[in-house]
Amino acid sequence: MQNPSRFSLARRLLFPYNSEEPLTTRQGLRVVLAWTLLFPLPISLLVLVMTLLERLSVQGVAYSVVFAFLSVAFIFGLLGLLIVVVSNRAAHIRQAWKARNGQS
Repeated sequence: MQNPSRFSLARRLLFPYNSEEPLTTRQGLRVVLAWTLLFPLPISLLVLVMTLLERLSVQGVAYSVVFAFLSVAFIFGLLGLLIVVVSNRAAHIRQAWKARNGQS
């Protein structure tokens, strides 16, 4: 397995695993959690700045930021889950191919 410290910073944060072996449940949850939290935070901060520039009420700002965070967290959480499922499926296919061809 490749040393994770050789990956770029973005790769280490978002998906620090090779596709040789399927991810464990814990690794999969880590990937989904990273995607669920890493992308919504900057987007929510941008929404916060935009709503403050629009001079909305405190309640309007809060609703906008919470809505932005939750909607983006949901979308990227599902994308993270999809990445884990596809990666695990590809690893299983690769392992079956290696076993069928007698490679180690």
